[in-house]
Amino acid sequence: MSDYLAPIQDLKFLLQSVAPLGELNQLPAYADATPDVVEAVLEEAGKFARDVLGPINYSADQEGAKHHAGNTVTTPKGFKEAYKAFAEGGWNGLPAPQDFGGGGLPTTVATSVQEMWHASNMSFGLCPMLTQGAIEALILAGSDELKNTYLEKMVTGAWTGTMNLTEPQAGSDLALVRTSATPAHSEALGHHYLVKGTKIFITYGEHDWTENIVHMVLARLPDAPAGVKGISLFLVPKFLVNKDGSLGARNDVYCTSLEHKLGIHGSPTAVLQYGDHTGAVGYLVGKENNGLAYMFIMMNLARFAVGIQGIGLAERSYQHAVAYARERVQSRDVGGAGGGQSVSIIHHPDVRRMLMSMRTQTEAMRALALYTAHQLDLAHHGDAAQKSAGAARSDLLIPVVKGWCTEAAQNITYDGIQVHGGMGFIEETGAAQYYRDARIITIYEGTTAIQANDLIGRKMAREGGVAARALVLEQRATAAELNASDNVVLKRVGQRFAPAVEALANATEWVMANWKDNIYGCFAGSVPMIKLYGIVCGGWQLARVAQMAQMPQFGAEPEYAKNKLISLGFFADTFFPQAVATAETIMSGQAEVMALAEAAF
Repeated sequence: MSDYLAPIQDLKFLLQSVAPLGELNQLPAYADATPDVVEAVLEEAGKFARDVLGPINYSADQEGAKHHAGNTVTTPKGFKEAYKAFAEGGWNGLPAPQDFGGGGLPTTVATSVQEMWHASNMSFGLCPMLTQGAIEALILAGSDELKNTYLEKMVTGAWTGTMNLTEPQAGSDLALVRTSATPAHSEALGHHYLVKGTKIFITYGEHDWTENIVHMVLARLPDAPAGVKGISLFLVPKFLVNKDGSLGARNDVYCTSLEHKLGIHGSPTAVLQYGDHTGAVGYLVGKENNGLAYMFIMMNLARFAVGIQGIGLAERSYQHAVAYARERVQSRDVGGAGGGQSVSIIHHPDVRRMLMSMRTQTEAMRALALYTAHQLDLAHHGDAAQKSAGAARSDLLIPVVKGWCTEAAQNITYDGIQVHGGMGFIEETGAAQYYRDARIITIYEGTTAIQANDLIGRKMAREGGVAARALVLEQRATAAELNASDNVVLKRVGQRFAPAVEALANATEWVMANWKDNIYGCFAGSVPMIKLYGIVCGGWQLARVAQMAQMPQFGAEPEYAKNKLISLGFFADTFFPQAVATAETIMSGQAEVMALAEAAF
């Protein structure tokens, strides 16, 4: 089984080109994010992923997290020790404000590092990812008292955080949430709430890493309006916290069981029971009945992070497949090389085709994700114009990063197994784990359809297509640059890219024109729209990377620049034609989706 090696060279170049760190370094908030600091962060993160997290990934999958009598949970061998080293290394608070003990580094840098955690050990990486979401919600909406009590502990990793949305009857429809929160008061606790209910699918809802866990819980007040307008957000700690910061009594929240899952076996997915005895003590975060808005902050960041999980798993599956293809000797070279002797399978065209498909999609996904992270950084800390433009672009692209990268990861990890042949189906090779782990990410934080509905409903139709049309204008400009290039590959790619851009433009206008009169047709094409956006936007960034890699001022190594042209050429020939076909599917209206009588299914 091969070791994971972080793609440092690619990440460093992306932080020069499509996600320029130099631009962020000019902003006061990121003045400390100098090139030498960021390079050191990437190098050290790569070592930690390779040496600490990677070696316990397969064993954790085999062992799994365990639920015990007394409602305690143990994680696989090595996880607790790895987390201790992770927290002591300052990795947990990398993007968090320095005021609360964080590193204060840009989202762009944190995204690069998160890919390494998920590539080397996704089961491990899930906990810090969700803690970061809880931190963001607390920073935005928490009272000073809550911030002073909980934030530094969460930022430093002394305590972890969770996100509690789903209930057995609710699924993704949070209007059906029943967990209740009743106002209460005591001399010891002051004003608080007693939370009662059941929450399911709570990642790291119970574990043995830290002495406290901070749950962010959606619940209803007694007089709350019906539906999503009546949901509030509460902070419910596993252990109550005394005024001096020490831990107090055990709160009335317990893990009653763990889910048995297809993948991510090392990660405990808990069923949490609140208030079976006295009621779980919770504290209101922000305003009453405004919880969904606050939770969406956590959810939006988590959605973007789940897209990064897709990239990490894709990269790891690719590396694993390449290592096997180099070692596995089978059949003669169809071109006659090798003197009639059997050769390693990396010489066979179809194996090469699969490896190139895995490689180029992963490179395009990574470039798009870092471009989006850069837009998020500008939206948060740029000047007025940068904030406006960055927010519009990142809002549009986050559902694409989540939806496309996770769906593409299904195909990439599938090919990873196929490269292994029969051995890919055997657990001992490790190839199947990436495929199983990847299966949840199209569901996590909203299915692909939910991302697609967000894209065409909120980010396109509701905004009148302003952000979508602005994106197309930039892509047309890139297509024109490619077509005018003296580089043969870039010029050929431009001829492929231009029709793909127009396909995206036409599909966008079709949705705008049909939104009111053919809503079923628009939603029937929403998931294909995610694919269309992913191919065109990912290919766009891949083209920009290849362009800049040929420019002397970016200092790309010759071999890197050459390989980026090869990747781009393959992606253009393979995936841009799919964009054109996908747009045709969207614009067909797919009337048959709703035509069949229910009884006929």
